Amino acid sequence: MLGTFFKGLTGELDAVLERDPAARSRSEVALTYSSFHAMLCYRLAHRLWKAEWFLAARMISQFARFLTGIEIHPNATIGRRLFIDHGSGVVIGETAVIGNDVTLYQDVSLGGVAPAVNSASQRGRKRHPTIGDGVIVGAGAQIIGDILVGDGARVGANAVVLQDVPAGVVVVGIPAKIVAPKDSCCDFTPYGIPREGISDPLVKIIDQLTEQVTQLQRRVTQLEYSGEGMRPNQEVNGQDQDRLRS
Repeated sequence: MLGTFFKGLTGELDAVLERDPAARSRSEVALTYSSFHAMLCYRLAHRLWKAEWFLAARMISQFARFLTGIEIHPNATIGRRLFIDHGSGVVIGETAVIGNDVTLYQDVSLGGVAPAVNSASQRGRKRHPTIGDGVIVGAGAQIIGDILVGDGARVGANAVVLQDVPAGVVVVGIPAKIVAPKDSCCDFTPYGIPREGISDPLVKIIDQLTEQVTQLQRRVTQLEYSGEGMRPNQEVNGQDQDRLRS
């Protein structure tokens, strides 16, 4: 039992060292990183919650929130080697499920959709996101409701995710849209998106509309000078005037 516990702690420390170039040693991470402190408190609170010591579990989670700025509900399900970089403002809801090797940045919310009636029958309903293995969620992103973010997906900073995200893609924007296809991500992308090769989907749409308008203008000009349409400044004769009046 103790061997498994210390092996898990070592994995948490090594996860920080792998993903944060500012971290220099396990001892530095253990003493100074709020992510590690929050996860220690969560592991204890989660055990108490499963043992139905609900008040004690919530008190520990609130203490961790005061200490680290990271709020994790004791009933959330979190896999191995979660790293919460910087950490402040992160909220992980009661029925959230997080896989292995996930990275979250500051101000991320894994939020829930509240039931219409706060009753005992609704209390156990899945209301928060499920985050797959190896997902990176950029700073300020909001993932709301019982939705799935597939393995290896990247959620860009300040994105608002309202529907399922396929595995291995990059999503950005409000609401979040896919801007890079499956398997286009590299092994690790800080803040959820590659530094190059990602275009703004709104700019792409505007460029497409501009190109269509240009083509229409070109076609109108061709019709005007081909005899199929009326030439510029062409005088309208009496017969054409009568037809226009009718």
